[in-house]
Amino acid sequence: MHKSLTKILEIQERDMQMIQLMRLKQERQRELENLNSIKADLSKQGTFKESEIIELKKNIRMVDGELNEILAKFKKLEGQQNSVKKVEEFNALSHEMAHADRDRAAKELRISDLHDKLNAEVEILKNLKDTLNSTAESSKLLEAEIFESISKINEEGRVIKAERDALVADSDMEVFHVYERLLRNKKDRVIVPIENRCCSGCHIMLTAQDENMVRKGERLIFCEHCSRIHYWPESEALEGTAATTKTRRKRSTKA
Repeated sequence: MHKSLTKILEIQERDMQMIQLMRLKQERQRELENLNSIKADLSKQGTFKESEIIELKKNIRMVDGELNEILAKFKKLEGQQNSVKKVEEFNALSHEMAHADRDRAAKELRISDLHDKLNAEVEILKNLKDTLNSTAESSKLLEAEIFESISKINEEGRVIKAERDALVADSDMEVFHVYERLLRNKKDRVIVPIENRCCSGCHIMLTAQDENMVRKGERLIFCEHCSRIHYWPESEALEGTAATTKTRRKRSTKA
């Protein structure tokens, strides 16, 4: 195995841990966003419901005013009817009074319907407020747990980054820059072992010549298909490292 890869493999292990931590952090942040979204949606529904209630009350006052006008008109017509002497005038006033009475009945029905709707909307608003308060209360513990989890992730990330920085300072910078460029593109392991003459990154079969070149470790060997860097897992330089242990565990599982 190319001698510079030993240190880069250790850096890669730190980067995989960092990527995993970042994904976990993003997942916890999404949970927090979902909680805030639920509360914001309930609050928005409550605000909208309050505006509907205000509009209903305004309509009730308006229809109440119209009803009072009709009642006043009906009373006036009654007074006029009591004072007329001609049958034609009496009948005309009776017709107007009947029309006013129908208007009165319609307005009273309209007011009754508006009050029913208002009562229903008030009940809905109460339920929304109760749900919002309950959600806010129950989410406090979860939010606290999420914040604590994110804080621990950040702390673990700082420790891993410090270890990584120390490894980078002691690595072959030319090889490290190649590794970083591949990592930015794939966001996954880019230095991988050959297993059963296959690239363990893309699982494409390699030639015997490719395998021999990787065994010799005289230079960096890249996969022709996925561009990952290959190494031979049984190299003495890897004995006892995380990469070797992981490979052996995988083979033991297969067996």
